Amino acid sequence: MALLTRAHLSRNSRSLDRTISRRDILTRCSMGFPMLGLSALMASEGRGSMRTGRKERSPLTAREPDFPAKVKSVILCHMSGGFSHVDSFDPKPRLDAEAGQPLPMKVERTQFNQNGNIFPSPWKFKHYGESGIPVSDLFPHIGSCADDLTVIRSMTATFNEHAQANFFLHSGRPFSGFPSMGAWTTYGLGSENQNLPGFVVLGGGGIPLGGRNMFGSGFLPAVHQGSIIHPGLAEPMNNIRPKETDSLQRKRLAFVEGIDRTFLDTTGHPQVESAIRNYETAYRMQAAVPELVDLSSETTATRKLYGTDSEVPEKAAYAMQCLLARRLVERGVRFVETTIVPDPEQGQSGNPWDQHWELRKGHASNAFKVDQPIAGLIKDLKARGLLDQTLVVFAGEFGRTPFTQGKDGRDHNPWGFSLWLAGGGLRSGTIYGATDEYGYHAIEGRLTFYDLHATILHLLGLDHEKLTYRFGGRDFRLTDVHGNVIQGVLS
Repeated sequence: MALLTRAHLSRNSRSLDRTISRRDILTRCSMGFPMLGLSALMASEGRGSMRTGRKERSPLTAREPDFPAKVKSVILCHMSGGFSHVDSFDPKPRLDAEAGQPLPMKVERTQFNQNGNIFPSPWKFKHYGESGIPVSDLFPHIGSCADDLTVIRSMTATFNEHAQANFFLHSGRPFSGFPSMGAWTTYGLGSENQNLPGFVVLGGGGIPLGGRNMFGSGFLPAVHQGSIIHPGLAEPMNNIRPKETDSLQRKRLAFVEGIDRTFLDTTGHPQVESAIRNYETAYRMQAAVPELVDLSSETTATRKLYGTDSEVPEKAAYAMQCLLARRLVERGVRFVETTIVPDPEQGQSGNPWDQHWELRKGHASNAFKVDQPIAGLIKDLKARGLLDQTLVVFAGEFGRTPFTQGKDGRDHNPWGFSLWLAGGGLRSGTIYGATDEYGYHAIEGRLTFYDLHATILHLLGLDHEKLTYRFGGRDFRLTDVHGNVIQGVLS
């Protein structure tokens, strides 16, 4: 149906009746609707500036924390697949005493529900350092750093499947579409280095089950998502080496910037200015990333400390990741995550610690690859005065059962497991929380990943209850409506 309106012609002061169809209205107003949508979208993406009451020229501009921070950067050593706490940092003598007997308590349903009898650890434990923290023979190098560790033995997880649990560890949600810890960190604090991404994932290992969205920015601006750098490749990032001359590239970028500037004049929104600055950052990364992965300036002693000279390719590759993690935080990058390099014989690229069978073989192989590199990272950070301003997190998505699955494996255990922290603001050389005598359930100081997230943000100087983002009509945060800072681990 047509709409009848009266159009007034100012030129000759005459009036006439015209018939204007809906199509005419939509055609003439077509640019208005996208602009309304763009305006709303940009308003929702302005949260990073709103937190401090200032308008930033770039989403990654370094910002002041809510209160004095203990650390400036985080390194997450993600042990994907779920390493066994009763074989690493939580010794249970009762497993030895009752080996081969049924577990004398209710057995929760496991991933495969092929539950056997009590399985003692194949590895012996030793007490290390002045703190006397027990660490198994799987991790002798990390054990030598015991006085720098804060071991948590009472972590729990809500989910018992790898992908869901991995997402939960990273984002506090069991599925994709939500920002990871690294994205929330750069959203809250920006970055101290405008030539590199604020959140870097070091590739070379398998992508954990759940995929790359685990490192995503979700509904936060895309600039906060994790950028994957592959240190072992000739081109460590996609398109980092230009395929055109510098002069031609500058001309092309100048042309793009001119279009963006025109758009900026139309919208007047600082987010457009941020997009222009992101192009500039990408240009500068062409020099910064190759310099980052060039280890020629590192001494032979430093490389040996990490184990980059190992004859085992997977260990050497992970050692390079740990060395690059130090170089990244040294350059002001906020959040770094390493990915464990799987053993080709295991065939578990996304979850190498997932030993449902052959626990001895699989755990020994994985520990050998990461033990020296991670210990080297801690010692190197400490020697350079960087450990006090860096938080190192060693964690899997859950633990493993104290009883067998099948003949010689362990199933998933989210009811009580271990992880450890090292760095500034922590009570080092301590143990927090406890599981029962079998290492099955957390019984003292029970924690969730929400508590871990709240504590990480707290050490960075961020209030987890105030770091929010408006999306879909509500304010979201990393800890949802949960989480408490773990006061017992703070110095």
